[in-house]
Amino acid sequence: MKMEFTNFDELRREVHGLKAVPTAVIDADERHVLEGACEAAAEGLIEPTLIGDKDVIAKLLGDIKCKNNFRVIHACDDDTMAESGVELIEKGKVRALMKGHIHTDQFLHPVLVHHLQGKKRISHVFLADLKTYPKLLYITDAAINITPDLSTKMHIIQNAVDMCMLLGIEQPKVAALSAVELINPSIPSTIDAACLAKMAERGQITGALVDGPLAFDNAISSESAKVKGIKSDVAGDVDILLAPDLVSGNILVKDLEYLAGAQLAGIVVGSKVPIILTSRSDPANARILSCAVAALLCHRME
Repeated sequence: MKMEFTNFDELRREVHGLKAVPTAVIDADERHVLEGACEAAAEGLIEPTLIGDKDVIAKLLGDIKCKNNFRVIHACDDDTMAESGVELIEKGKVRALMKGHIHTDQFLHPVLVHHLQGKKRISHVFLADLKTYPKLLYITDAAINITPDLSTKMHIIQNAVDMCMLLGIEQPKVAALSAVELINPSIPSTIDAACLAKMAERGQITGALVDGPLAFDNAISSESAKVKGIKSDVAGDVDILLAPDLVSGNILVKDLEYLAGAQLAGIVVGSKVPIILTSRSDPANARILSCAVAALLCHRME
């Protein structure tokens, strides 16, 4: 039986001993990117193929004293780097992609062109490990879909639910967030949230318990929900937070990281292979944690 993870330490212990996943690192000629890739390789999570300027990569590997003899594919522009990574996926040479210092839109463009997104719309999930919350918190979508409509939000939720189920959560609890917990026609996200909750009841979203609209406080705190008179099986025990749009989701994630000390991992979901996607400014640890999540997903998707 798969276990539900309360923190990243538990997840990393689950990955320990599994075979390292061959992974293409796109635009690898940046110090933080290489540090993350090297440490993830040393931990046995990934087997990196580094794509970027080979001379810069060689110098940086020397600077950080990385002794691994990784395969390097020389490419000098972003489009070529991204295309090279997807080509390796299509040839079966690697089983995962990792975003380096490249911009997200350039990184994902060939993924969409070459239909690596599968039958679903791709989206992004941040996993947050917080000392103030009793289990991992999944936040979506703060990186790809900018202003998702109702149909897109349905896919975003289903992608996150499918991921959570692979990671051991039997029936993920989803809070569709807004600024308030009552339906207000002047706030479109409250209407979307209510529709999503009903869609889950009718089987259009499967495997999850969805409630909304919920404000952040009553999604996270059952006491807050009680004070406001909200009866909800999700409030206070939420697994997945659906942001109303990318901007609010991105602000939420970075608030948790910089002000609440959250450890983060970032994964693209809805694709045929795990795709590791963190912020370009994230430390090596965020890349390592993301590699651990991707490695476990890769093995459980087999």
